[in-house]
Amino acid sequence: MYDRTIQLQLGIGSIVVSAFLILFAIPSWVSSPSNVPKIILSPLFWPLILSGLTGIVGLGMILTSFWQPKSAEPEVSDVDDRRAAWARLASIALIMGLSMLAMPRIGMVWTSMLVFAATAFLIRTSHPKAALASAVLIPLLLYAFFAHVAGVAIPQGDFVRLP
Repeated sequence: MYDRTIQLQLGIGSIVVSAFLILFAIPSWVSSPSNVPKIILSPLFWPLILSGLTGIVGLGMILTSFWQPKSAEPEVSDVDDRRAAWARLASIALIMGLSMLAMPRIGMVWTSMLVFAATAFLIRTSHPKAALASAVLIPLLLYAFFAHVAGVAIPQGDFVRLP
């Protein structure tokens, strides 16, 4: 398949997914209390922002696909070892499944740290020290902001409680 065709299909797909999320999924499945003091703290705000950005990126992909040259021959896959690719896909699915099981037990912050680190090493990051630092610092900073500044309760685990 050609790069131009792939980019066009991905752009159309992201616009369709964005429209589905904005028009149906978020209004149907995300509940929000009517007395939220700030719009940024509403449970609807960030899903709508991310869905809108997905649509904008899809539109950008469609527009830029028209400026790409038409290639004469299809691109060859850059995946040398399909078995390893499927193993990585299964590994990320396992990480996602384990994160759903771990979150009620060890809490959102600790689970996020472990998932971030596991994913960074699964994709074989070229910056392992930065990945580990980010895996620890980003969830802690987000917890500090939401729990202490925004006043939003972050799910804690059964074993370790953050202040």
